[in-house]
Order: sequence, then C-alpha cells, then structure tokens
Amino acid sequence: MTLKAPYDPDNIFARILRGDIPSVTVWEDDHVLAFMDVFPQSEGHVLVISKTSTARTLLEIEPDALARLTAAVQRTARAVEKALSPEGLQILQYNGEAGGQTVFHLHFHIVPRWAERPMKGHGHAPMAEPEALRTLADRIAAALT
Repeated sequence: MTLKAPYDPDNIFARILRGDIPSVTVWEDDHVLAFMDVFPQSEGHVLVISKTSTARTLLEIEPDALARLTAAVQRTARAVEKALSPEGLQILQYNGEAGGQTVFHLHFHIVPRWAERPMKGHGHAPMAEPEALRTLADRIAAALT
C-alpha cells in the first residue's frame, strides 16, 4: 500500500478496536489503546494506537489525536522501562508499505532492548503465547504513573 489510500475498516487494529479480535490490553482510555504485540520483536513489545482516528499514517492523523497518541506512547514507554528495566528502548513508527508498515492503522511500537538479546525482525517474529503476554502486560500496567 502506498502512502495515499483509503482506510480499510477491516484492518486488524480496527477489528481489535471493535472487539472482533482479542488483544492483550496494557491500558486504554477513551482515546488510545496500548496492547501487547502478538509477534513481539523483543520481550515487552507494546503497540499504541488511536481509538478515535482512522489515520493510516503519521501524515494523515489529526493534530489533537497525534498529541494524545504521543503522550500515550511516552507514558507507556516509561512504564515499560520501569517494569522491565531494559538497557534501551526503540520507539518505531512505519509509514507505507515501502516504509515497512504492515498494518495500515497508524501505530507506534515500543520495543525494549537489551545489549545481549538479539531483536527479532519486524513482521518475522514468532507468535507469543497469550499467557506470557498477559503476564508482561500486567507488569507494565502496574508500573503506569
């Protein structure tokens, strides 16, 4: 998909937001949802999406929705750092298929990093067990401030 295309209301994140597909929620409010990536690149990989915007890319999102979304990314990243004590964090956001985007609903990845643990490739990691994701989500949620 290119940078300019219509929003697909049946993309996986839209389906998660509607409750059609389960997810492992870390936290949510009226505007954003933070949930565990089921194909984590690293232990504690969290995705953060807008619940109010149908922007596919960073270029399309409304300024108010982007402000809420980036505040949520920061809040969640702080909780990941507190809960998991990684040596570093990657905050990733892809735009368009050529830019690495695989789900066309704007989202941010929070990927904890440790020097001695290799990171799995984006879109190439094996599926995680739901119980393991729930344990991590609970640890991260408990660290929210």
